[in-house]
Amino acid sequence: REKQVALCGLNSYFCGSPQGGVNDEITLTAYITIALLEIPLPVTHSVVRNALFCLETAANEKENHVYTKALMAYAFALAGKEEQRKAFLGSLEKEAVKKDGSVHWQRPGREPEVDLPYYRHRAPSAEVEMTAYVLLAHLTTQPAPSQQELSFASLIAKWISGQQNPNGGFSSTQVSCFPPG
Repeated sequence: REKQVALCGLNSYFCGSPQGGVNDEITLTAYITIALLEIPLPVTHSVVRNALFCLETAANEKENHVYTKALMAYAFALAGKEEQRKAFLGSLEKEAVKKDGSVHWQRPGREPEVDLPYYRHRAPSAEVEMTAYVLLAHLTTQPAPSQQELSFASLIAKWISGQQNPNGGFSSTQVSCFPPG
């Protein structure tokens, strides 16, 4: 299950495939960029700079999966690249599912949920994660988010809070893996 891939010229080890139904270099690069920026490494660090260049190139070259767009929106938000952040958020808003006074994102081709009495449907964990990245992208901006962004963010937060399990937690897509030692 362990695999080595080149991310924009960098060799990386990872286990399995990224979650969210997407298995490509761009998604993995976005994950790594987010992790580096959350450390926080400065945007001027060569690895971060190269990763952002890779993401910017990918953004202009092809249509990306909704999950990848959510990751890229947050990565650009953390990097302070407001133009790219807004572009991805605009694209994501067109794909948003607006229902019952809340907003979320789901993977393309997903079967619609069936409304059953006395049953509260919970979305797959990858969709909760994807929606959370969009929320983070909305809230991670300088200067502070506008009132309009905060209002939209509250609709996203409403959906996410509705996905909590009875113990107050969420199901997880995260898997811990380490490179060979």
